[in-house]
Amino acid sequence: MNIIDLHCDALMKLQEANGALRFADSPDLHTNKARLHKGKVKVQCFAIFIEPDIKGDQKFQVALEQIDYFYKEVLGKNPDMVHIKEWADFDRLKLGQIGAMLTLEGVDAIGNDLAKLHILYQLGVRSVGLTWNQANLAADGAGEPRGAGLTLFGKEIVEFNNEHQILTDVSHLSDKGIWEVIELAKYPVASHSNARALCNHPRNLTDEQAKAMFAKGGLIHVVYHPPFIKESGEATIADLVRHIDHFCSLGGSRQIGLGSDFDGISLFVKDLEDASKTQNLINELLKHFKEEEVRGFAFENFLNHRPGIGS
Repeated sequence: MNIIDLHCDALMKLQEANGALRFADSPDLHTNKARLHKGKVKVQCFAIFIEPDIKGDQKFQVALEQIDYFYKEVLGKNPDMVHIKEWADFDRLKLGQIGAMLTLEGVDAIGNDLAKLHILYQLGVRSVGLTWNQANLAADGAGEPRGAGLTLFGKEIVEFNNEHQILTDVSHLSDKGIWEVIELAKYPVASHSNARALCNHPRNLTDEQAKAMFAKGGLIHVVYHPPFIKESGEATIADLVRHIDHFCSLGGSRQIGLGSDFDGISLFVKDLEDASKTQNLINELLKHFKEEEVRGFAFENFLNHRPGIGS
């Protein structure tokens, strides 16, 4: 069963390795091309993520370097990797091709300059999360004790996203920021978040937030990171499935998807350690849900709710 995965951090690894990793088959990449093919990942979203310790005046350059690796290493050396630049491109993928879409995890790289976001949009970014865990000039992240919401600049970014049919990602936002994005964004998404009712972590969504996301037509893609799945002990695929089942109970069966966070995590769900194992999750889901529902979680829900399509 084909998969659309909304989040991985392979570009950060490629950039930090300074050319030493091959996207095609490097064992250090959880989402290398060989593993994507084996796991039947039909579309992989590649996040641009800037480490917090990078100096402010260098962050945009680092973002451009990661995009350069996307164009040269991911796309340039692998003709079967196809750049997703328009929402209709999902429908144009042929047998044996894998779609690749750029996303932005935190707007630290643009500072207070919306023109830089426009450059990233022109280079292919189609989903934007306002923060990582800390605060920036747009909003507070999930790890910021102050817990404030969006700044005026942050609201400008959401408006930019709305105008350009860009997803606005609430994963990593503070609770107040999540509520404000749900109110303001035309295309809200949680690219890699789970249910706080099952695992009490600030990176997860409350039931009220999840229901509001579903009511707004937003998508929630569950994440494979064990600390967001289970508060203690080893996390299993069955534990992850419980989060999907919980979101279904809140009315989201047609708005749930997958967002692995591969290459950004160092702890793993048993039998779900890299992209090649993704069908293990599908097989477990098929034990609990109808095949039609599982196709939705795997890829159809995203296709039915992407910008410009509706549902």
